[in-house]
Amino acid sequence: MRLVAGGPGADLHGVHTSEMADPFPYLLGGELLLTAGVPFQLGQTGPERFVARVAEAGAAALGFGVTPVYDTVPDALVAACRRHGLPLVEVEPGTPFAAVARAVWRLMTEARHHELRRVADGQRALATAAARPDPVPAVLHALAVRLDGRAVLYTPEGGEYAADGRDLMPEEDAALARLVRRAAGAARRPSSAADTAGGTRLVAYGLGTGAGRGLTLGLAMARRDEADQRLAETAMVLLSLLTAPHQGADEATRSAALVRLLLGARPEEAAPLLGEAPWTVVHARGGGPGAPPPALGSPLVDPAADGTVRVLLPAGREPAPYPGWSLGASAPAAPGDLAAADAQAARALRRAEAAHTGLVRHRAGGLAALVDEEEAAAHARALLAPLAQAPALPETLRAWLSLHGSWDRTAAALGVHRNTVRQRIARCAALLDADLDDPETRMELWFALRWG
Repeated sequence: MRLVAGGPGADLHGVHTSEMADPFPYLLGGELLLTAGVPFQLGQTGPERFVARVAEAGAAALGFGVTPVYDTVPDALVAACRRHGLPLVEVEPGTPFAAVARAVWRLMTEARHHELRRVADGQRALATAAARPDPVPAVLHALAVRLDGRAVLYTPEGGEYAADGRDLMPEEDAALARLVRRAAGAARRPSSAADTAGGTRLVAYGLGTGAGRGLTLGLAMARRDEADQRLAETAMVLLSLLTAPHQGADEATRSAALVRLLLGARPEEAAPLLGEAPWTVVHARGGGPGAPPPALGSPLVDPAADGTVRVLLPAGREPAPYPGWSLGASAPAAPGDLAAADAQAARALRRAEAAHTGLVRHRAGGLAALVDEEEAAAHARALLAPLAQAPALPETLRAWLSLHGSWDRTAAALGVHRNTVRQRIARCAALLDADLDDPETRMELWFALRWG
């Protein structure tokens, strides 16, 4: 493969092959889209329109296979890719698209396995360090080595409590100090702040339970990948436990709340021991086998056998996306409404997984609130795509469905003959390959027409 236009630094999340004039509805973003240019040869679309739609869909790069349709990459396609900032590679003759896809998936799998091994090795090193007689310096040393940078614990006054790793440049040290002050001064804990100085990733995590209280962890990292983020957050949890054992709802308080519930107390009576209302229920899934629960700032965690982790967040703790996990969050709820909030979080998690989104929050209000709008719109476009070439068809189908399948009333509403309505509806059924007498089919098409 030869780079024809654009830079070589695109991040690929997959490979897709298409000879459609408009592949937009079938792209999720981040793909290497492979094509031989059949739509150009047939005159279905031009390079400018094609590249504009591919770039709009968020594709990472375009691969053009030469022969049998074209002998060379069309100049118009090269120019369009340069205008839209879309990297373009030439797939030389004799290289099957399937071989390109297989190579990309293999490289992605190897990279993911390498990342998981690095996270697992790093977490084991941090856990071993936390078990030593001097756990705080040991954890900081293990973290600094794994991040190839520096790890510092700051006191509430801004002084260094403990540190390990390479010395920082003056601009890095000043930028990290600013981040630490911002995280330490946050009204709610845990808090975090991030910045970049001289190509170094800087992060600060507040470990206390309120403004001006507790230590702050400052990190300078040579890289900014997901594995380093996971290790930093694991260290944050360990250091929080090592330096503030009574932070939040400690073991004795949780035991007291559990005893009250077992002895017949209502949730409203036990919940104040664990934190302030309203509560947010979070369902999380992902992370890989054996991965620790996501660090969301609450010790109230319930891992289930199916891999789902439920977390209960008291007031003042907002869920945030967690690398490698899909999260669904409920609306804030009173202790007596936690069962309903648990169901909301479960539905939100299903939407997050379906949309490949890190965090989805529950939205109140009717059936439409149960479906992600962008996901619904994409589904509607794909479902109704066969009708796109004839605008009269979706218009007739919408009127016919809204009038409960009445031929006469639909004809009157559209100002056409009833036989025209019958012909159009029959054409819709044929193009969609759908039974329009089926109520479930009618319902799905109705919502598709609404969202589309």
